[in-house]
Amino acid sequence: MRILITGGGGQLGRDLREVLLEHEVHGFDHAGLDITDRDAVFRTVERIVPHWVINTAAFNDVDGAETAANAAFAVNAAGAGYLAEAAAHSSAAMMHISTDYVFDGRKGSPYTESDTPNPLSVYGRTKYEGELLVLGSGANTMVVRTAWLYGRYGQNFVKAIRAAATGGQPLRVVADQVGSPTATLDLARAIAGLITSPIRGVLHAVNAGSCSRYEFAKAIVGTGAEVIPITSAEAQRPAPRPKNATLGSERWLLSGIAPLRPWQDALKDFLRTIP
Repeated sequence: MRILITGGGGQLGRDLREVLLEHEVHGFDHAGLDITDRDAVFRTVERIVPHWVINTAAFNDVDGAETAANAAFAVNAAGAGYLAEAAAHSSAAMMHISTDYVFDGRKGSPYTESDTPNPLSVYGRTKYEGELLVLGSGANTMVVRTAWLYGRYGQNFVKAIRAAATGGQPLRVVADQVGSPTATLDLARAIAGLITSPIRGVLHAVNAGSCSRYEFAKAIVGTGAEVIPITSAEAQRPAPRPKNATLGSERWLLSGIAPLRPWQDALKDFLRTIP
């Protein structure tokens, strides 16, 4: 298949480009394709004529989005909509990567695809608006929600915690935010299966299980550093985070693909592969 990937320079985009090597992949970072430029999006899609457009591009500075709402909307919502519109025009299928932050975290149990989003932050709102534009575009679409991504490329929570642990000081990590840590390589492999699956619409794709940020940090550093639990209020981050946005799925069996493995197994393998 011919596949166009946006956000191709990011941690998920780069893993996808490697996992999908058997296909004809056209990966674009922001410099190669600004998805907020509707004309550029249409020209690129019309030139490549892809079977799939996979959008991993995002304004993912959760705190920064609080004071840069227009910029976050341009990428996370409008840009996603332009891609879906162009995909529909070219008869391509469209996959849009979204987030657990579309939920408010008050449910008390894992969110499934039938739960109604209620984002707390500007970032979450723009991502949800992007979902709506993609699903309403008339294209053959799939919205894949995932969470707490980490991988070999770019910056992420796992790398940040490992770097902080080398300083010799205790790490203060929030213990009242619970979610689904997900390895980008596992997600990329799942996506490789999804593009050959008949399933469409909204789908949750995360490594199995859940933990708090504090528990995640403890698993990352092991005995290499002291980790102290704190509250979200103590962390004083500008953007509100959902307290428990663990993702589950009631639709995954329809994909015909094996569920992603437990987050603990994925993390152990990842830690063995990095310096």
